[in-house]
Amino acid sequence: MSADRQPVRDRLVARSAERREVVRTRLIDSRLTPNAISLTGLVGNLIAAVLVLERYYFLAGIAFILGSVCDTLDGRYSRMSGKGSPFGAFLDSTLDRAEEGIVLTAICVVFAQDGHEWAAGAVVIAVLASLMVSYTRARAEALGVECKGGIATRAVRVVILSIGLIFAKGASLGSFELLEPAVYVLAGLSIITVFQRIFHVRSALNAPPAS
Repeated sequence: MSADRQPVRDRLVARSAERREVVRTRLIDSRLTPNAISLTGLVGNLIAAVLVLERYYFLAGIAFILGSVCDTLDGRYSRMSGKGSPFGAFLDSTLDRAEEGIVLTAICVVFAQDGHEWAAGAVVIAVLASLMVSYTRARAEALGVECKGGIATRAVRVVILSIGLIFAKGASLGSFELLEPAVYVLAGLSIITVFQRIFHVRSALNAPPAS
């Protein structure tokens, strides 16, 4: 980088830092709390479940995405604003599990109503496996082992289910039918992730202590 460009770069970096500090200060001074964002995510997912039951899959996908975005933002906002609390972290994790199960339960009801028994069964497996993905992480961390890996993390599961909803049959986006395939993929990858985390924790606990 030439010498005459260095001052420009330094000014841009300084301005960016100033903007972030201004945003952080305004967030701290505002009445917005991480718990409010978490509850907004819950409302979004409840709306998504109702829309699924009414067969408005595209709108359900949008509501699910927006609710999931809130689930992502609450943790970041908590760290940025300094308004986080142990109970807030607990509430966030609890609502994340409930929200995913709520939307999948609505999808299971629709499959059962349409006589798609195998797809409904896959949804049940997906719900159980996704809960186990979260449980393995929580149990591992209680043993002092970090366990965030695996192929089907929360973000990946959200993407898969969002694609399935937006491109479901009758979602006004052509003659696609990706909701059932998305559920099968979700169930399969979640099961794989559970085993990935089990093997990871076993390896970590059996590893010889560092000298």
